[in-house]
Formats: sequence, C-alpha cells, structure tokens
Amino acid sequence: MTAFPTIASAATDIAAGHLSPVALTEACLERIDRHDATLHAFIRLERDRALAAARTAEAEIKEGRRRGVLHGIPFAHKDIYETAGIPTTCHSKLLQDYVPARDAFTVARLAEAGIVMLGKLATHEFAIGGPSFDLPWPPARNPWSPEHFTGGSSSGTGAGIAAGFMLGATGSCTGGSIRLPAAYCGLAGIKPTYGLVSRTGIQPLAFTLDHAGPLAWTVEDCAILLQAMAAHDPADPGSADVSIPDYRAALMGDLKGLRIGVVRHFYEKDVTVSVEVGSATEASIGVLSRLGATVKDVTLPPLQDWNACGWLILSAEAYSVHEPWLKARYNATAATSASALHSARS
Repeated sequence: MTAFPTIASAATDIAAGHLSPVALTEACLERIDRHDATLHAFIRLERDRALAAARTAEAEIKEGRRRGVLHGIPFAHKDIYETAGIPTTCHSKLLQDYVPARDAFTVARLAEAGIVMLGKLATHEFAIGGPSFDLPWPPARNPWSPEHFTGGSSSGTGAGIAAGFMLGATGSCTGGSIRLPAAYCGLAGIKPTYGLVSRTGIQPLAFTLDHAGPLAWTVEDCAILLQAMAAHDPADPGSADVSIPDYRAALMGDLKGLRIGVVRHFYEKDVTVSVEVGSATEASIGVLSRLGATVKDVTLPPLQDWNACGWLILSAEAYSVHEPWLKARYNATAATSASALHSARS
C-alpha cells in the first residue's frame, strides 16, 4: 500500500484481496494521530465507529457481498453534513452540542455504498467567511505548509485529504468552497451541476447557490464519489429528477461533439492572473482541443458584475437562514440554536 492511495487503486487492491479495509483504516488513523494536532482537519474523530465499520466491510467483502468501489474506503464529512447520533456543529459554538436524529441524504447514500466514516471535518463557521481563532476548534491548516491557508470553506476536507487522513470527503460550494480547497491543497474537486446532488440535511448558506460535492486526490476518484452522491431527492426542492450516467466510464472517451466556451477576459482583463496560471489555463485549453472538443472564445458581462450579483444573493439568503441566531446571538444556547436551525429549514 502506498502512503496516499487513491480510491480507485485502493478499491482494486481490496477487491483482489491485496488490501484490508481494516489495515487501510488503521493506516489513516495512524496518520491522523501523528499529524492532526498540527493540521486540525478533524473536529470529531470517530475512531471506534470507523474500526467497527472497517471490520464489517472486510467481513462482507470476504463473504462475497462487496457493495462496490467505495466499500471499505476511509472517508469523512464536512461538519455541515448531518450525521445521525454524531454532533454536527458547523464549526460553531452555537451548535457544538447539536446531535441530528437523521443522516443527510448524501451521508446515507455514501454509508449505503460502504464507506468507512472516520469523523467530521473542520470548516469555516457556518461555511462562510474565513478561518477564525475564537471558536471551540482551531481552523484547519494546509499540510503543504501549516502557516498557509487551506482555502475554504471546506477547509478540513482539503487539509485531511492532502495529509493522507482519508481517501475522499464531502464538501460544499456556494462561492468557491470546493474549488478553493482543491486548488490550495493540490487536490481534485467537483462543484456538480445545480440540482444533481441533494442538499437535504446539509446546513444551508444560500439556497439558490449551494452545491454539495466531493473532493479527492484525482478526477477519477471524484467521479466515483459523485456516482454515489448524485440522485433525485424529493425533499430538496432544487433536486433535479434526471438519469445519472456512468461518470467514471465517461472519463475514458473523447470529447467529440462537446462545445466549450472560454471567457478569456475573466482572467486576462477583468482580473489579471499570474503568468503561471495563464500558461496552465492555455495548456488545459489545448488538451481539450486535442481530445476533440470545439473550443471558442466567448464574451460575457465583466467578472465584477457576476461577483456583485453573487454576493448580493448570498448575503440576502444567508441572512434569511441565520436571522433567528443573529437576533438572539447574545443569549443563544445550543438548544435554542438547534431549534432555530430546524425553523430556518422549514
């Protein structure tokens, strides 16, 4: 086993009997014990639960009851995803004692797929803002350099995967919270098409902008995770009732027939990027062309206009979610906060 196996490689080894889910989970826990005191990726580590799940997965696989690619894979959840019987804090003092009765829709789907859930991961408080130092848990640190930012708000997700604590984890993206940790921590992440992944049981930030999605080491791993997470959920008003293709298989084909627009003025004029980022972007465009896609430059309104509209929507919707807490913040307790959470959702 390598120090940082991918989900795809670990799944192949597990299926062949060359890798034990228990040994893989123990290796992840050992890395957490060694490094998380510095990195603070986890708010809560569920060691005993994880080892029990790994033993169950190993027994099921040996008995010929393997559930699929994710069976026995160590995983963790951003702590805005509700987990039945396990505190879901949103990295906030207001919810430090809130214990949901049900799993989020995606948490339940990933559990059914057989993941080994290691625990709950740090975020920015209520998945907005930046790292804070006055909360019950410290902010996550970047494994490549602990003095540097992880990107957020899926900060513990980015830090934990990059440190080898788990092979994949959940994130959420309203204004960059999957894409930024992926970029800052050297990972892959997917902000799925709106409505593809249910948000039921995930703390909202802005209802019309929130997306739930995965982070992992590779695009292939993210495709595997998206396969498990994507499904229609009648409880989410924004959930799309569409067929789910085989995302992993789609990675193996060409891009003939795909039309891609490149908004060059976003990064050449509206905001000037570094030479390295510009060169990498051009190289990526070249790859897409060579794979058969039709790539054309397109012009849109300035990036600053999109940013202003996004922040206006986000601020208004976030206020509607958090209004009960904002009005009663100085005397709020965990109990009243949990009540306010359910009031906001209803």
